[in-house]
Amino acid sequence: MKGVVSTRSAKGLLTSLIVGAIGGTIFQLTGLPLAWMLGPLVANLLVSSRGVNVVVPERLRNVFLAVMGLVLGSQVTPELAQRVVDWPISAVLLLAGISASTVVASAWYRRCGFDSVSAWFAAAPGAMTAMIILGDKCGGDPPRIAIAQSLRVILVILVLPPLFWAYEGGEGGMALRANEFEHAWMLLLIPLLLPLGRWLRFPTPALLVPLLTAALLSGFDIASLRLPDWGMNLMLWVLGSAIGSRFKGMTRRLWGRYLWQSGIATLLALMVLALFAELIHQFVGVGRDVALLALAPGGVGEMAILAVALNIDPVFVAFHHLLRMVTLMVFAPFWARWLLRHQASNPTNDR
Repeated sequence: MKGVVSTRSAKGLLTSLIVGAIGGTIFQLTGLPLAWMLGPLVANLLVSSRGVNVVVPERLRNVFLAVMGLVLGSQVTPELAQRVVDWPISAVLLLAGISASTVVASAWYRRCGFDSVSAWFAAAPGAMTAMIILGDKCGGDPPRIAIAQSLRVILVILVLPPLFWAYEGGEGGMALRANEFEHAWMLLLIPLLLPLGRWLRFPTPALLVPLLTAALLSGFDIASLRLPDWGMNLMLWVLGSAIGSRFKGMTRRLWGRYLWQSGIATLLALMVLALFAELIHQFVGVGRDVALLALAPGGVGEMAILAVALNIDPVFVAFHHLLRMVTLMVFAPFWARWLLRHQASNPTNDR
């Protein structure tokens, strides 16, 4: 049985990467932005929703996520300290934006027939795994929460790169490249950093521990990892395929309904967060694209990928997304307890 499972997984991985390569090539030929992430993502999303066995194992995804963490952390410089003093202002606006966008999106999900628990945890912009688990414990609908959270991340990834591409007049794209590897020896740290992250029980350890390690090395001007063009494309190809292969066997009718519900919720959240991004732009002085990506309701790993690949102030963006994720994970259990008490005192509230 174990051999059969491993063979099936290997076939699923090979299929996912082939499908991703086709998608990446098509997007590259059409000139679309971030081709080697969005192409594999869309291609795998389409075939997985039709029941094709595509899968990127979690261990492989974590290795490439660790590479992304090293690249991201390598953007830290000694000069960064001069900017950190402005970040508390943007942090406060981030937390206010999270609260407002969650209220608006949860109200929409309630109109779509979600119970109150499922609506709140489906609308929370981040910490997807924790939101699904807590929503289940509070009596919510885990499949609904999981689908809403997953589609939100995918929709944000699909919408923002073309938006930034248009904002820049069709210019720009992949950045932070080098003609060859710089300090490639840092990649040898990954087998040590991944188990260290699990042992420390950090949130998103595959990204965060390599990020912090690279930030220390780069901040003290010891080493900074740079990837050549093909290295960045390889990393984006695998990570894009991993994101797109999450959906399997969803019927066309269900797909259409969930896409409509999540699409409107994501649009509402983005509109609310865009207002707070404008405030960050005005008060902190960062670009509008930087502020919007820092507040965008996507996953921390996915938003870090976009920030690095599009060269949109990766450190500023990553800091705010890590803050968002940690805040949600700290605050959500208290919110879950309130919901449970509220349900106990109003047992027919969602009937």
